[in-house]
Amino acid sequence: MSRWARIGSTLFVLLLLLVALVPGWLAPGDPLAIDPAEAFQSPSPAHPMGTDESGRDVLTRVVHGARDSLVIGIAATALGMGVAIVLGTAAALSPRWLDAGILRLLEALYAIPSLLMALLIIAFTGPGVGPAIVAVGLSTAPGYARLVRSQIRTLRHSEMLQAATVLGRGTLLRVRNHLVPNALRPLLALITLGVGQAVIWASALSFLGLGTPPPAPEWGAMLAAGRTYLHLAWWMSLFPGLAIVVVAAGATMIGRALGGKVNAA
Repeated sequence: MSRWARIGSTLFVLLLLLVALVPGWLAPGDPLAIDPAEAFQSPSPAHPMGTDESGRDVLTRVVHGARDSLVIGIAATALGMGVAIVLGTAAALSPRWLDAGILRLLEALYAIPSLLMALLIIAFTGPGVGPAIVAVGLSTAPGYARLVRSQIRTLRHSEMLQAATVLGRGTLLRVRNHLVPNALRPLLALITLGVGQAVIWASALSFLGLGTPPPAPEWGAMLAAGRTYLHLAWWMSLFPGLAIVVVAAGATMIGRALGGKVNAA
């Protein structure tokens, strides 16, 4: 990836952190404040992204919604990777029969489309932010676990592990300090891509009414609200949709940059 692309990725990350941590700096208004007299105002200097059916400023809601969308995406990816580390490590270090059984289970779960699995989990847990994180996280775990298993199986007979064994380090220390960190390093780019994908899936769940409940300023929920008024107020759906696309594209760029660094190393 070019130098300018890396600079752009870095600036993108900094902007996302700024928006998520201190949204009031960019949009000091209240994302939940309603003003019926200002309903359906088209984009203007006073409201750069227009207003919705309740007179709420869309720009303010998009900016404040970044925190919810990113928290769900990052938390879901962390949960999925955490489960994957446990299952993948257990499979790679277990006897052959147990490894085969865990691998068959992972392959069966991986064959189910991730979004469909998330919908099945939501059907049992009910809608909400917490269930959305769990659903998206668990639905991504099988794919990550297969990759973790493959990496650990490649590393477990390496000279690094043999040296740690000679030095008298126990199995737990070897796994924690050597196997898992070195197995995850090549997957760092994939994890970054996973955050963008998790944001999309979380938005999809909210769009279906199974994620963050309205009137919270979550991008998927804003898309769902805007579709009713698409013929009247196109901006209600356009700008939350653009935010989702930009985050997913930015995560892809960052993942490619990280992937290039890992390959170069």
